[in-house]
Amino acid sequence: MPSATPTAVSAPGKVFLAGGYLVLDKNYTALVFGLSARINVVAREIKTSPGVQLSEIVVDSPQFLEAQWRYGYHLAPENGGIKVTQLHSGENVDSNPFVEVTLSYALSYIVGKAFHKSSHAFAPAQFTILADNDYYSQPHSMSGTEKNPTRFAKFPTTLRGANKTGLGSSAALVTSLTAALLMHYLPASEFDITTNEGKRTLHNLAQAAHCAAQGKVGSGFDIAAAVYGSCQYRRFSPSVLKSIPEAGAPGFAPALADLIDGAGWDMEIEGGVSVPPGTVLRMCDVDCGSQTVGMVKKVLQWREANPAEAKKLWDALELRNLRLGKILSDATLDEIRPAVADIRELIRAMGTQSGVPIEPESQTSLLDALMEVEGVYNGVVPGAGGFDAVALLMKDDEATEKRVKDFVANWSKEKGGQVRLLDVKGEVEGVRKENIKEYHGWIS
Repeated sequence: MPSATPTAVSAPGKVFLAGGYLVLDKNYTALVFGLSARINVVAREIKTSPGVQLSEIVVDSPQFLEAQWRYGYHLAPENGGIKVTQLHSGENVDSNPFVEVTLSYALSYIVGKAFHKSSHAFAPAQFTILADNDYYSQPHSMSGTEKNPTRFAKFPTTLRGANKTGLGSSAALVTSLTAALLMHYLPASEFDITTNEGKRTLHNLAQAAHCAAQGKVGSGFDIAAAVYGSCQYRRFSPSVLKSIPEAGAPGFAPALADLIDGAGWDMEIEGGVSVPPGTVLRMCDVDCGSQTVGMVKKVLQWREANPAEAKKLWDALELRNLRLGKILSDATLDEIRPAVADIRELIRAMGTQSGVPIEPESQTSLLDALMEVEGVYNGVVPGAGGFDAVALLMKDDEATEKRVKDFVANWSKEKGGQVRLLDVKGEVEGVRKENIKEYHGWIS
C-alpha cells in the first residue's frame, strides 16, 4: 500500500574537487564532495471523490513558471514494465525527460518488487520538487553580499530558462525523486533508505535512470554523491548498462530488476571524505555556464590521439589527487595550498595540450587573487572546468566569509563580471528523509 501520510526526502548536489576527466576511466579515482544545497521531493496522495478512479501521477516544481507535468501510466505488454505517458493540458506544456524516465524506471522496478505486475496498485500521487536557491543563478543577488531571505526562491522563468550554477541538479533530482517513489509506494520492509541495502538499491536504480535520461552512460559520480554524500569514487564499467532494453520495450521489467538487484555493479565508493575541522569547502558562482559535453569530447579526442602523453599526465594527476585526499583527512592545513597548486598545474597542462579551457585564464586570475585573501587556502575550477564556478577551501569563520564576499563584490565591479560566494557548503551526508514541516507554505 502507498504511504497515506506525506513523505519527504532530499539529495545533495556535488562538487568535484579533484579527478575531473580522470573519473571517466575506471583506472582512476575522483574526490567528490556532497553539498548542503539539496533537491527536495515531497510525496503525497491525490485525494479523489468516492467512486472516482484516477490513474495519474503529478510532478510539479512550484518555484518556476509552467512547471507541472501530469502523467498517465499503464502496464506495457510482454514484461515491458510501466509505460509512462505525459498528459497534455493547455498550450505551454514542456517535457521533462529526467522526470519522465525516472518515473518509468522506478515504477517498473516497484511493480516487479511488490505489486506482482498489477498496475492498479499505483494510487494517484503528487510529487513536489523544491530546489535550494544555490542551484540557480539569481541576478537580484549578484552583488555577492545579499542573501535571499527564503530557502526556496520563486523564479520569474520556466525551468528550462533558469541559469544553473552547475551543482548537479539533474542527478540530485533523479536520486530524490527515485527515493520518494520507492518510499511512497513500497513498505519499509521492501525499501529503507537508511540501510546499506536501501542505498545500494537507490544508487543502482538512480544511475540507470539518469543514464537513460541523458542518453549516454556517464561516469556516475554525481549520482554516487547524491546517494552517499562526500566520497572517493571509482566508476562502474559502462558495460553494466549495455543490456537493458528501452523502458516499455519487451523484457524491460525483468531486465531492470536483474540489473538493480544483481551483483554486476563494480564501482568503488569510499565514504568518510571530509575537510579538516575549522575548514570549509565553498563555491563561487561566476554566472557563465560552460558546455561540459563539448569540453569532455575534445579532451577525450586529445587523449585518444596522444595516448602515451595523456597517460603520463593522468597518472601524475591521480597521484596528486590522492595526496590531496590524504592531506585533508590528516588535517595538515599548511600542505593544502601547495597540494592544490600542484593539481592546478597539471589541469592547466591538460587544458593547453587538448585545446580545452579547463582552467581558463580568467579563472586562473580569479583563483590566484582569491588565494591572497586571508583565510583562503586555495581553490579549483571543479569538474570538467570552464567558466561557470570555482570551489574554495577556506577557513570556516564569519571573518573569512566576509573578506571573500567583499573581495568578489569588488572583483565583479572592477572586471565587469558577476561573481558571488554561494551559501552552499561541502557536506558529508548523502540522501536522507526530511521533516515535512520544512516545506510549510509550499505543500497544500
